[in-house]
Amino acid sequence: MAEQSWLETILRSLNVELPLRENLDEYLDLIIPEVRKWGEDLSETHYYSNPGGKPWLEVRDEESFHNTIVHFFNENGEYLRSTDGNVVKGRWRLLEGTNKIIIEAGSDKGGLSELYELAYMDAYFFILRKHGSQHGRRRYFAMGFEPYVQNLEWRDFAEALFNTYRSKHRTYQLTMGIILVLVILILALSFL
Repeated sequence: MAEQSWLETILRSLNVELPLRENLDEYLDLIIPEVRKWGEDLSETHYYSNPGGKPWLEVRDEESFHNTIVHFFNENGEYLRSTDGNVVKGRWRLLEGTNKIIIEAGSDKGGLSELYELAYMDAYFFILRKHGSQHGRRRYFAMGFEPYVQNLEWRDFAEALFNTYRSKHRTYQLTMGIILVLVILILALSFL
């Protein structure tokens, strides 16, 4: 019976649940510090930009948001934003030596230029944080690789991002557990 409770304790510690939050920004505030160490830098452009264009589907938590917005960060700084198939052209560029990106969308006259800092990026998630204080507005520009997130609601998107933490956390715990067992075995055998 003691072995079973010990095993149950170990298995329970491997099951990390995502606490409930009210909106996507709150989820990202919770998750990003936990996964950031496994993310990439904007200088690694092959994660978000490639010759054929990599589709990044925008994710929002607004009830009135029903559009399909896909972003492309193509080579040579070309930026495309498709909203329900209507395309706006623009430019993107990195600020040298930083994890900041400027995204310019629309025409030169009346176009929009925005500065973002990288919050988290890997092959499936591309999350930027709008530079400066965003009182009352969403702080994050959350995108996911379209084939991976296309059928996910915003809470499911947060859960999928949290799965990055779960898998890395479990791997770390299992590795430490194996090392601990090996150390105990070595010590036990050395006393025989």
